[in-house]
Amino acid sequence: MMPKEQNLNIEPEGKRIQKTFPYFKLQGTPREIGRQYGEKCKDLIHQHLHYSISRLKERVEINSKIIKEKVLSYQEYVLQYAPFFDEEIRGVAEGAGITLDEAYLLQLRAEIYEDLDASLECTTFAYKEEASCDQIPLIGQNADLPDFYSDIGVILEIIPNEGPSILMLTPAGQVSYIGINDQGLGVFANFLTCDEWRIGFPRYLTSRLALTQRTVNDASSLLSSVYRASSRNLIMLDAENNILDLETTATALLPLHANNGILAHANHYLKDELLSEERLPGIFFKNSQVRQERINELLEEHNGALDMKKVMEVFRDRETYPHCLSRIRSDIKNSDVITFASVIASPSTGEIWVAAGPPHLYEYKRYTFSS
Repeated sequence: MMPKEQNLNIEPEGKRIQKTFPYFKLQGTPREIGRQYGEKCKDLIHQHLHYSISRLKERVEINSKIIKEKVLSYQEYVLQYAPFFDEEIRGVAEGAGITLDEAYLLQLRAEIYEDLDASLECTTFAYKEEASCDQIPLIGQNADLPDFYSDIGVILEIIPNEGPSILMLTPAGQVSYIGINDQGLGVFANFLTCDEWRIGFPRYLTSRLALTQRTVNDASSLLSSVYRASSRNLIMLDAENNILDLETTATALLPLHANNGILAHANHYLKDELLSEERLPGIFFKNSQVRQERINELLEEHNGALDMKKVMEVFRDRETYPHCLSRIRSDIKNSDVITFASVIASPSTGEIWVAAGPPHLYEYKRYTFSS
């Protein structure tokens, strides 16, 4: 349960809440990793599945047969571009005692019924070492999703037999969300909405697919070759101090570059060539614009003096209420979206800091690669 906050625009009295997400270390082949994941997170995965199916059925008339047919239609694209994901997803199903289609459903959300999920979701940033006071570039995200995700978040350290190790925040049962690899690459992501979504490679999997690479250019080249199902914004930082943001539709992928060493993104298109693709409606678009302007303002105000502590202050900001960087449920009427987690990462040093709730209420905890 999320704490109730009576005064919406002040810091909570006393110390912030020390809650943390469960941490799990997984290693081996993709199938073994998935099976360990399913076994260790079985209860949370069942909880996630229950939430997802209940939310879907509350909003549309749909039966289990239709859900199964729809979600498995994405499988062929997973097999084509990242068969190790399919092995992991199969392992999750085996370990958690759910069906393959149920495991695939957890990798999808807006793709199932795109029009249901226009939302107030996520603010990301990255900055180069020249924008810092300590020569450490950072990347991160206030992850805004329906409030039930605060009950099912997990931190995974994934150590495959082949390829980079991953340190990642994700909802239980999802094999991809946001994080870093041990090669110094960080990848974070925002919801974008446009027309002409299709059956293809699921958007949630694109961030972890990028994390199979070492540099932002390698990741961009890989993602450009994928037949994507839907739109997504990916912001990336590598160990060579390179930042790249990719705004995508199902068919287009265009880069944004840092300005004065800083780059930030909310939930609407910024690239001139993609402005006509924007389909974020009403208050959602306004919310995204306000958050975009606010994080740009705060980061630029401290350009050259940024560090982990300063970014935590930025992500705790609520000055633009009700369109805040750190969100609680009551901010926007009839919305259940909150900042279910805040993540700040230093890919070059292999660490992430995670707040398990709106960061103006919750404290950050540090995680590193165990090796």
